[in-house]
Amino acid sequence: MLHLRFAGSENTFDYFHAAKVYLQEWGKPLAFYSDKHGIFRTTHGSELDRSSGLTQFGRALYELNIDIICANSPQAKGRVERANQTLQDRLVKELRLRDISTIEAANAFAPDFMADFNARFGKEPRNPKDMHRPLADHENLDGALCRKEVRTLTQALTLRYDKVMFILHPTDTAKKLARKKVVVCDYPDGRLEIIHEGIALPYKVFDELRSVHRSAIVENKRLDAALEMVAQMQVGRDLKRSQRAPRRAGQTDHMFGIPDGAQSNGYVKRDRKPGRQAGSVTRREQASTKVAAPEDSSPVKVDLRLTESDKLRIADVVAMLDEYRITPQPTPANEARP
Repeated sequence: MLHLRFAGSENTFDYFHAAKVYLQEWGKPLAFYSDKHGIFRTTHGSELDRSSGLTQFGRALYELNIDIICANSPQAKGRVERANQTLQDRLVKELRLRDISTIEAANAFAPDFMADFNARFGKEPRNPKDMHRPLADHENLDGALCRKEVRTLTQALTLRYDKVMFILHPTDTAKKLARKKVVVCDYPDGRLEIIHEGIALPYKVFDELRSVHRSAIVENKRLDAALEMVAQMQVGRDLKRSQRAPRRAGQTDHMFGIPDGAQSNGYVKRDRKPGRQAGSVTRREQASTKVAAPEDSSPVKVDLRLTESDKLRIADVVAMLDEYRITPQPTPANEARP
């Protein structure tokens, strides 16, 4: 066993991490032998040639002059599958005996387990020659083991990647690249570079999915319902990256997180206004529970006309609803009559 790594899921960035450590320690093999997982073999090939195209991991190995061989069945990888059965049984018990329950602690224990595993189960090969090759002078592990996508710059020196707008600084080099192609390099450690012919271009970021940080909610009984509805709309907004975006479970400290602007601004949903004691009765509840007046009592006149202050507040709420494009649902009371 040459390398062992625990990860939260099987994703491209974790394979980049594992491949980098393996290549730094042992060198380049002639080929990797794997199954037909989507990380190693593209699943979007044509009907005539399903082996066409490269995945991001396959492209990285191609740049390093390493082939990848995909087995046609799990049984074809007999030795690997038997080792996996051993790891799935023996390693789990070793972790339980040492009270290891986190990925970080398991990765720290992995070198000791590999040394013990190889001492007990390793066998000398028939040919002792080491077939690993050293890295060439022009080969760069960081430059190869990353996600690369090609984008075309606009006339304003901008591009979009994973629903984020990148605006290049108007340097002398960048001004010459309008309508030209650049390469977006998304690294496993969270760094992101925009490169053209080996030159990294400085940029600034505008994230289209960041929640709007509104000001603190003012205590106003006439606007509580509207503000609560707006907050629910912000929470329920579809804040998702592109479907073609990579899974970032194995990537650390990247810029593509989506914070909740409402909660980070201090908004807390409450059931009752501050100062009201539990079990207290509101004026509306008191009015509804009052005993009806006697029949012989004189009628009471109530002035239901709106004041100018009320009209201004209602206009503010209507303007807010129009800004967030809220369409009222038709009800039998306000449906248009034929």
